Amino acid sequence: MALRNHSTITEFILLGLSVDSHIQVLLFVLFLGIYLFTIMGNLSMLLVIREDPHLHTPMYFFLSHLSFMDFCLSTAIVPKLLENLLSQSKTISFGGCLAQAFFVFDIGGTEVCLLSAMAYDRYAAICHPLLYGQVMNNQLYMQLVWGSWSLGFLDALINIPLTMNLDFCEAKIIHHYSCELPSLFPLSCSDVSTSLTVLVCSTLLHGGGTFFLIFFSYVRIVSTILSVSSTSGRSKAFSTCSSHLTALSFFYASAFLRYLMPTSGSPLELIFSIQYGVVTPLVNPLIYSLKNKEVKNALRRTLGKFLQ
Repeated sequence: MALRNHSTITEFILLGLSVDSHIQVLLFVLFLGIYLFTIMGNLSMLLVIREDPHLHTPMYFFLSHLSFMDFCLSTAIVPKLLENLLSQSKTISFGGCLAQAFFVFDIGGTEVCLLSAMAYDRYAAICHPLLYGQVMNNQLYMQLVWGSWSLGFLDALINIPLTMNLDFCEAKIIHHYSCELPSLFPLSCSDVSTSLTVLVCSTLLHGGGTFFLIFFSYVRIVSTILSVSSTSGRSKAFSTCSSHLTALSFFYASAFLRYLMPTSGSPLELIFSIQYGVVTPLVNPLIYSLKNKEVKNALRRTLGKFLQ
C-alpha cells in the first residue's frame, strides 16, 4: 500500500525522556548498555537453542521466536532513542514515524500471541504429560508460531493504514521517545474517532482472546499441580512455569495499559513503554536462562564447543 500523506507537516519532534543535556548523556550511556546487553542476550539464546539438540523441543522453539521478537522490538525502538539523545533536532520523518509505529504494533501483537501459545504448551506438558508428544506435535507448534506472526501483522495492517490517512496540520511535538499510535492521535487535525475505536477494539480483542487462553491454561495447570501429592513434584512443576509467568507479568500488563489508557503525556506512559519495549527484551533472556537448568547446561555445552 502506498503511503498517502495528507499532512502539511513532513516530520515529528520526539521530546524524549529529558530536556537536560547532562541527563541526556547519562541516559544515552544507560540505554546503549541496555541495548547491547539485549542484543547479546537474545542472540545468545538463539545460538544456544539452535546449536544444542537437547533444546530442539516445542518449548524452546517458542522461546527462540520470543528471543527473535525481543531482538526486533528493541531494535525498532532503542536506536532512534539513542540518536535523539545526542541530537539537537530530535526529529523523525512522517514515514519513519509510521514505520516505527507499525513494527512496534506488529511485534508487540505477535509476542502477546506467542506468550499465549507458550502457556498452552505448559498446559499440555503438565496436565497431559503422557500425551504431550501427540498433543504438541510438529504441525501444531509450527501453526501456533506462524499464526502468532500472522495475527500480529494483521492487527498492525488494520490499524496503521487508518493512521496514514489522518491529517496532521500544525502540532508535531510527540511527548514520547518513540512513535506509538496513542501518541499520534492527539496531534491529528482530522476526526480520529474511527481510528481510536478500531485501536481500542482490536487491542481488547487481541488482549482478551490471548488472556482467556493464558488464564484457562494456568487454571488447569494450578489445579493439576495442587493435586500432586509430593512436595518435590509440586515444586518442580511450578518451577517450569515460573519463567513464563515472570515474562508475562513484565510484558502483558504494561503493553495493554499503554495502548488502552488515555494519552496525556504523563510519565506513567513513558514507564509503561519502557517496561514493555526496553526492559522486557533485556530481562527475558535472563529470566529463561537463570531459572532454567536445561538452558544453563546447554549454554555450557555450546561455550565448550566453541572454545575447543
